[in-house]
Amino acid sequence: MKCDIILAGVGGQGILSIATILGAAALRENLHLKQAEVHGMSQRGGDVMSCLRLSSDPIASDLIPTGKADLIVALEPMEALRHIGWLSPAGRVVTSTVPFVNIPTYPDTARILDTLGKLPNVTAFDMEQVAKEKATLRASNMVLLGAASPYIDLSPEKSKPAYRPSSGPRVKRWWRQTSPRSAQAGRPPSRSDTTRQPPSQTYNRKRFYPDTYDTRFN
Repeated sequence: MKCDIILAGVGGQGILSIATILGAAALRENLHLKQAEVHGMSQRGGDVMSCLRLSSDPIASDLIPTGKADLIVALEPMEALRHIGWLSPAGRVVTSTVPFVNIPTYPDTARILDTLGKLPNVTAFDMEQVAKEKATLRASNMVLLGAASPYIDLSPEKSKPAYRPSSGPRVKRWWRQTSPRSAQAGRPPSRSDTTRQPPSQTYNRKRFYPDTYDTRFN
């Protein structure tokens, strides 16, 4: 098993929380992992990027070479586009379509989505709408993690204990109540957790969440 993942977003969106959960789930499956983070101006709306490498064999470097990432998980569309150079030809992008406009020169959102839509393997949807319908807006990152889960070879059952942060009791209780539910909302309802099939045979977001599906994406 080998999966190189680029996690990208804006400070405060929960990118590092996703990395922590995936890392904990990988350890529960006795996988090797390495992680590298670029925080940037994370506390002021700057970009945040994390390289997460999972493998059944030892990993030499924590950095993903250009053009070698199997998956890009982006909580913001421009950040997905910013890191396209890391994606392998057969890789997939899972991204939110909701922009985080934090600069006056932010590009036109329609142009960003049109460019992403030209990629061969893209899953793009309004993660915030799904989060508000199923749990709370604060769980948007968990919805996106659920949407990316079919493309990461980790057992959902073994991943559940990873949704427990090392925070106070109120935060722990909130995470236990909202995070797994939100991840399930993003995950394809028809996907069998016991029968592993290619994602193309099991995942059709347009069918399950038509209001959040962007017709520019497959």
